[in-house]
Amino acid sequence: MNKEQIQKIRNFSIISHIDHGKSTLADRLLELTGTIEKRKMRAQFLDMMDLEREKGITIKLQPVRMEYRAYSKVDLSDASFTQGSFSQIRPYLRQGRDSQGQLYILNLIDTPGHVDFSYEVSRSLAAVEGAVLLVDASQGVQAQTLANLHLAQEQNLVIIPVVNKIDLFDQQRAGTEDQAQIDKIIQEMSQLLNVSAEEIIKISAKQGVNVEKILEAIIKMVPPPTGNPENHLRALIFDSSYDPYKGVIAYVRLIDGRVKQGDRIVMTASNKEAEVIEIGFFRPESIKTNQLTAGEIGYLATGLKDVSYCRVGDTITLSKARSEINPLAGYREPKSVVFASFYPAESDDYNLLKDSLAKLRLNDASLIYEPESSEGLGRGFRCGFLGMLHLEIVSERLKREYGLNLITSSPSVSYQLKIKKKEKGREMISSASDLPEMDKIEEIKEPWVNLEIITPQNYLGQVMKLLKDLRGQYQDTQYLTVERVLIKYQAPLSEIIVDFYDRLKNISSGYASMNYQLADYRAADLVKLEILVAGQKVEAFSRIIHRQKDYQEARLLVERLKKFIPAHLFAVPAQAMVNGRIIARETIRALKKDVIAGLYGGDYTRKRKLLEKQKKGKKRMKEIGQVKIPPEVFLKVLKK
Repeated sequence: MNKEQIQKIRNFSIISHIDHGKSTLADRLLELTGTIEKRKMRAQFLDMMDLEREKGITIKLQPVRMEYRAYSKVDLSDASFTQGSFSQIRPYLRQGRDSQGQLYILNLIDTPGHVDFSYEVSRSLAAVEGAVLLVDASQGVQAQTLANLHLAQEQNLVIIPVVNKIDLFDQQRAGTEDQAQIDKIIQEMSQLLNVSAEEIIKISAKQGVNVEKILEAIIKMVPPPTGNPENHLRALIFDSSYDPYKGVIAYVRLIDGRVKQGDRIVMTASNKEAEVIEIGFFRPESIKTNQLTAGEIGYLATGLKDVSYCRVGDTITLSKARSEINPLAGYREPKSVVFASFYPAESDDYNLLKDSLAKLRLNDASLIYEPESSEGLGRGFRCGFLGMLHLEIVSERLKREYGLNLITSSPSVSYQLKIKKKEKGREMISSASDLPEMDKIEEIKEPWVNLEIITPQNYLGQVMKLLKDLRGQYQDTQYLTVERVLIKYQAPLSEIIVDFYDRLKNISSGYASMNYQLADYRAADLVKLEILVAGQKVEAFSRIIHRQKDYQEARLLVERLKKFIPAHLFAVPAQAMVNGRIIARETIRALKKDVIAGLYGGDYTRKRKLLEKQKKGKKRMKEIGQVKIPPEVFLKVLKK
């Protein structure tokens, strides 16, 4: 590919809030460009995992290469993207491909929309020059819309604003109200991006209305790559996967140079050399090719068996040029905000869990883990996640893709400790089991976040009431429009990681949205809550909580234990303890056989003897019996 051909490349992503129609728009682009045949098409085509289809969300970024012909009969440089100007383009679009059209290569990287997967979005945006900002016409700008927009603006990307789901508003049936709603969203986007209302494209991704305008806007507005194919190779790794036959497969965006099969390459950060055993691009399945050139997005099969050598954000170059190039900037390391431990239900599966986490981290660079051991649960791994949904997805992938049966500990955040009579400063812990005795601790600090919530004005009162329960600090309220409010709040991270998002959605009928960023660490009065089942501590249930809520949390936890732990042949006490003092207790009643069911009439002493014998047996079992908690109980108890 020469410099002239590189001018026909456009690299872009689609960014939006969750459920705003991003995957549906990607489907229409695949159809319109003929990348996927109609008979092979299915909904959410770029969502490759079954888990993504079941939950209806995008979890992993997915690149795909499309080819599109823009027709020379239409002067795109003069197109104003109004309904009138595109009426002259549409007849040529319907003709399909012909020799008169200029062929453009459009590299799309589909991105997730949930706040927990913002690191996937940041990696995608670093590999492209433009972004389609998609907004639902019925919901408007949401919290994650703003967060993803800020990520794109930090990369100085060209933003193409699009309003989706105009098909929800039948103007012939409902009159002018529907048009007023669309106009209101367009005005909101216009103010946000400082663009005219005419520049915002109105589409229905579901019905395919006006989707071709987005393709033409990408060709007109997104600049081609600026790399030079004659320079030394510099390729940015934005994702990777593992194949048992091809080894580590690096997903790359070539900034400069070119690479072909058989070249000797080196990963600059790990300084590991490898030979390219296969090269290609995505449609979206892997398609082999002879070489990749500057500006293109594709993959390199390295043959490496150790996944640690190929890191997301690293720069690939040719071995002979390693000393002559400057590595690319890469990515900021993501900061885990939620921590939990994974233990295999069967101790023999420890090595399988270790290998599975290593392969999963290759595909999910935001996942971190380190080995740990527990008295009751054996050997496992302490893992860091970007949020509760991230934790849930990783747990489910380990179960489905690697056949693991896991026990998951209570989610927690990281804390800063200042230990008495120690001079080495503060220690960081992320597990209640690492917390020393309270009399040895001078101070504990917990993480606080800057929380942004966008809600319709009708639900402002309920949202403010919910926020009051967070022991946080109100910052500001801004009216984005007459009916939409942005609330800024600061709160402890531990208060929002588990069920706050679900509660926010419930009280706002699903209309409110949230985004948060780590602010700082602040001192707090925290204690360790420990759980005893049949007198034995269960570390997986231990957690660090605020002293104000110790009884409330303890009461809730022992009640859930009573509900989910199966009954045994003897009574099982479930107790919550803080600083060596039991503050809550529930008793799981024993299974009891009706030993006198077969006795009819006669002397009552016969029945009494059987009952006394049963009572002695229960007492004996309580002394020597052990309670084995099934893995599913841990998941049910720990999930609010």
